[in-house]
Formats: sequence, structure tokens, C-alpha cells
Amino acid sequence: MKLPESNAPSLFDRPAVTRHRARARDEALFLHRAAVDEVQDRLSMVNKTFTAPAIVTPFAHIWQADLPKAQIVADDEVLNLTPGAYDLVIHAMALHWANDPVGQLIQCHRALRPDGLLLVICLGGETLHELRTALGQAEIEVTGGLSPRVAPMAELRDLGGLLQRAGLALPVADTARLTAEYRDLTHLMHDLRAMGEANSLADRLKHVTRRQVFGKAQQIYADHFATPDGRLKATFELTCLTGWAPDDSQQKPMRPGSAQMRLADALGTKEGNLSD
Repeated sequence: MKLPESNAPSLFDRPAVTRHRARARDEALFLHRAAVDEVQDRLSMVNKTFTAPAIVTPFAHIWQADLPKAQIVADDEVLNLTPGAYDLVIHAMALHWANDPVGQLIQCHRALRPDGLLLVICLGGETLHELRTALGQAEIEVTGGLSPRVAPMAELRDLGGLLQRAGLALPVADTARLTAEYRDLTHLMHDLRAMGEANSLADRLKHVTRRQVFGKAQQIYADHFATPDGRLKATFELTCLTGWAPDDSQQKPMRPGSAQMRLADALGTKEGNLSD
């Protein structure tokens, strides 16, 4: 399937994303394992048995243990998904590195059978807000400028809107927050590299950052985001999106004016006029 070309500049350097993931260490992939737990919790609440699942993920081994029968697909710009072949597609911890997130969701939608479920889990807007604040303020104070260092993450409302733009029905978006603690800024940044989540922005600095920037960032981080015992807190927000391929069997909203009872009667209250 060929997607329409876009003239918009790429936000992410996809070859850099691939290089960073290739250097990831299995013991550092705790966010992906937390995502597996979140997905399993949500699937347990769906009254449906899925027999033809597919998973879009950069780390296949994390997901194969829990869903061994699923087809594993890399999160390339063009997904290797067969149209109309699946009753469940899980887009796992990759959408936050997509240059065209809507295009990713549209491809997943096309791969679903009618009444098939798309379940997306990715990093959301509150992720690493402490690091973003500390590095940004430090760079301004030391150099007088600001460069892209932490990838922007979409807010919950924006991500929920993507499901509708992709043509999915019954969209739902929610979040779960995790907090990790680190000895210092260096420890945090080493862990991000070990996760394969290092800076892959297309406009990132290509030269070595002045040491004073990191020293100042460490101070700001410790002043504003330290635990009582002096460790640095880092927030990771997992955003979960669910949407269904439209089907006639699904519930439809009632037509305006078709209700058989007034809301006040249903609530057992008296209806009154609002004051001017």
C-alpha cells in the first residue's frame, strides 16, 4: 500500500530511531513490559475472543511471550499488514516516534475486519516533563538559546482525536503514569539510551553539548523534582487508545429528540429556569 506523500518536514530522524533501538538492552525495557500489562488488562475487559491478532512493535520478543500467535510487524512508515486480515491490531510503544501518526492508525484501520479492535499504547504528553524543563531552562541560562532535546509527546485529547480522524468507531483514550527514580541526570540519560528512547529529533544538535548545560540542568532538576532522599523523579505517561472498525452490529448514538423521558424525571429532580 502506498501512502500519499507529504511536503511537511519530518519531525523524527527515523534512521536514528532505528540505530538507538538496535543498542537497547533488554533489562532496560521496563516501559514495554508495563505496556504489555496495560494491554492485557484492557483486553481482559473486552467481551470478545480474538483469533487473528497483529502487533506493531520494535521489540517483538517482549510481546511474543504473551501473544505467541500474533503476527509481529515492524513500525515502518508503511506497515506490513494485510488489509482486512485481523480482528485485533495492537500498536505497541511506537506511535510517539511516528512522523505520520494518523497514517499509522489509518493503516491499522484498513488491516482490521469489521468490528475489529485497534489498541494503541504509546508515551504521552507528561512523559519526561521534568527533564524537558530542566534541560530547557539550563540551556537558556548557559547559552542564551534553546535546542530540541526531548521529543514532544501528544496530549491525551489530541491522541483521542487521531482515532476519529482515522475513521475508527467508539474511540476511548486514557492514561497510566509511572514514576522512576534515578541517582542523577547522567543515570537517567544512560537509561533512556538503554531503552532505545534517546533523542532522535531531526533538528537535534549534531555537536557536543557544553558540559555547563548538563551541570546546570542537574541543579535545576534536583531543586524542583527530587525525592526527599535526593533522587531524581522521572515521569513516564502511558497513553492507551482503543477504537473499533465500524460495523452495523455496534451501538449507535440515539438521534437528537428521540428520548422518551426528560432528564429531570430520570434523575428524580425538579426542572427549573436558570437565572439571568
